[in-house]
Amino acid sequence: MSDNSSQNKLNLKFDNTEIAFKSKSNAGLKKAYLLFKVMGSASLVKIGNSLTKIALGIHFPVGWAAKPTLYSHFVGGETITKCKTNVEKLGKHNVKAILDYSVEGKDDDKDIEKALDETIRSIKNAGQTPNIPFAVFKPTAFGKSIVLEKASEGIELNEIEKSEVQKFKDRINTLCKTAFEADIPILVDAEDTWFQNIFDVVVTEMMEKYNKEKAIVFNTYQMYRWDRLDILKQAHKAATEGSYFLGAKFVRGAYMEKERARAAEKGYKDPIQPDKESTDRDYNLALKFCVENIDNITIFNGTHNEYSSVYMAELMEEKGIAKNDVRFWFSQLYGMSDNISFNLAEAGYNVAKYVPYGPVNYVLPYLLRRAEENTSVKGQSSRELQLIETELNRRKNSK
Repeated sequence: MSDNSSQNKLNLKFDNTEIAFKSKSNAGLKKAYLLFKVMGSASLVKIGNSLTKIALGIHFPVGWAAKPTLYSHFVGGETITKCKTNVEKLGKHNVKAILDYSVEGKDDDKDIEKALDETIRSIKNAGQTPNIPFAVFKPTAFGKSIVLEKASEGIELNEIEKSEVQKFKDRINTLCKTAFEADIPILVDAEDTWFQNIFDVVVTEMMEKYNKEKAIVFNTYQMYRWDRLDILKQAHKAATEGSYFLGAKFVRGAYMEKERARAAEKGYKDPIQPDKESTDRDYNLALKFCVENIDNITIFNGTHNEYSSVYMAELMEEKGIAKNDVRFWFSQLYGMSDNISFNLAEAGYNVAKYVPYGPVNYVLPYLLRRAEENTSVKGQSSRELQLIETELNRRKNSK
């Protein structure tokens, strides 16, 4: 199962830059080119991140520099309302949007309640906006991290900690119930492995409760973990036996260095696959497993990998499944891989961009991580640069 080529039976092409960038002006493309040029340099990104973290630490106003650059490219806006223009812009090209409140989680009760209120607003807004087909949240935003870690690792909790876990479960239930009532599917993001066990337990409980008629609640499977394919199969078995639908979102994973460092430090088995080939293999096997069991699964294919995008489309074709079947979604991050998103949408598939939003200074930690991930994903920045350059040349020559 080669992962290097997007040659395919369906003749899906991801190198049509006219389609990929039809929503972008020449000025927008030139700005994106400069941005990816900088992000292609690991040393520049590292220096920039260090300086920004220092500036944030001393409350130096760095937003003025980030807003017209990183922020405007990767973030939809500061509020739900301010994202409206970008959501509509995507919608004109049949690309949907998923608004992701990307303020990093804090352990303070006040901040947790603020995140809860904002996520509820986001869910209700999605329920009223045809161009927003999903809501999303990161579970760490709704509990005390030290307690969630202990609960996830099966360490005995005292009464106060048990109460905190219950509050976490109640908040997750509030979000899933709101999504159920709004008839909007909700994606629960995966996070660090040391939290994931408790998240899996709670999300399964939510599926049992709210997925009786269709997939409303989705769990996320990070396929760079060597155990996730088996976990997926166990989750499907539980859904079949419990007579509910499994919502399955797939990503490769974003915390590899952090995960490996912690495993080495604490002396437990590395949770990450031995190599990229193993991740690619399990990712595509997970898609295949879900398509083979599509009667009670809905798939959210969150990938920037061309082969995995084509592969799901081919599996659908083999099964005689319509391109716009609501049980199949493709997704990429806002500001990246427009060649995949816009060409899939043009071909008639369900496509949604993950669109982060939030105040510029609060979203900066997310943006710094995104920049670091770009340098660690082999060839991502150079691929973006190549596509932008191709389109700028095409426009120049077509005058």
